[in-house]
Amino acid sequence: MPNLTRKLQKIGSSLLISIPSNWAKNVNLRKGDSISIEINSDSSISIYPIIQEETPKEVTIEFSDSNDKWISQIYGAYLLGYDIIRIKGSLQINFKNRELIKGVLRKLVGLEIVDEEGVIITTQFLLDASSMDISKILRRMSSIIGGMHRDVMNSINHNYVSQEPLLRGRDDEVDRQYFLIVRIIRSAMMNKKLASKFNLSNIDMLDYRIVANLVESAGDYIANLASFMPVFLENTLNKIKVINLLIAEMQEKSINGFITKNIDNSSEVVALYSKVKKMLHSMRENYFDYEVTSLLTVIEVVYLMDEIARCWVDVADLINPRI
Repeated sequence: MPNLTRKLQKIGSSLLISIPSNWAKNVNLRKGDSISIEINSDSSISIYPIIQEETPKEVTIEFSDSNDKWISQIYGAYLLGYDIIRIKGSLQINFKNRELIKGVLRKLVGLEIVDEEGVIITTQFLLDASSMDISKILRRMSSIIGGMHRDVMNSINHNYVSQEPLLRGRDDEVDRQYFLIVRIIRSAMMNKKLASKFNLSNIDMLDYRIVANLVESAGDYIANLASFMPVFLENTLNKIKVINLLIAEMQEKSINGFITKNIDNSSEVVALYSKVKKMLHSMRENYFDYEVTSLLTVIEVVYLMDEIARCWVDVADLINPRI
């Protein structure tokens, strides 16, 4: 849409501007209708037509037990902000396939089954996006990741017991929160009124999208770390613990710095990563000193720790100072 300029007119003690006629026509505004005006944090204003009741966005997805295309379509519809998603089969959907569908739905926060028939399962997003706080959802993701990381470290001993099954379950919860953030951000970018309620600019929303993805990736790396963790000699075991304590500190500073816009946290994370890199380099160079199952295991553990740390560096790079 082209930029439009208007001259201020004064009538009595009020300053007035005219509204573009094409816009008024597109949103069905007529003489006497009311509009909503919001003052943004950057001193700009946003004007919206007052809609008494918005029509829910609906989509119908064809179910077939011969392929999984419908799964990606459900995820896509959820992330695109559809309020009502119907899964429709050509024949009656049997018990096994209903349970499969419900398993997919459990991964999507707020999407609940509201009606079931023989050939159709109707779901609806029942949360109010405007009442959500993206920063709180991100902190929840980070908190789950932090707990996963601590459990991996607590289980590193000579009687190592795999935490992978438990971690996989919590990693699924991280994915659920990640999908919710993506849905909210996409909805806000398509609905400026919703975006104004979050008090986030387009750049802020893009950054939250990137950070959420980095947190989700860190969760995957941590879950993988649990499956590859070998039994090391005591001196190497201590080194791994120190590295991961530094990485945990990087996580705390990067997430807190991003949300609070504390630019000092960014440089602190970079300094911590410098220490982590030196220790990882030492592990790579001295792999022959370790009593482990295989050299491949050492390489995999070092790689995963480095990838987790890099996630927090990338988050720190997105910290914008509070102006």
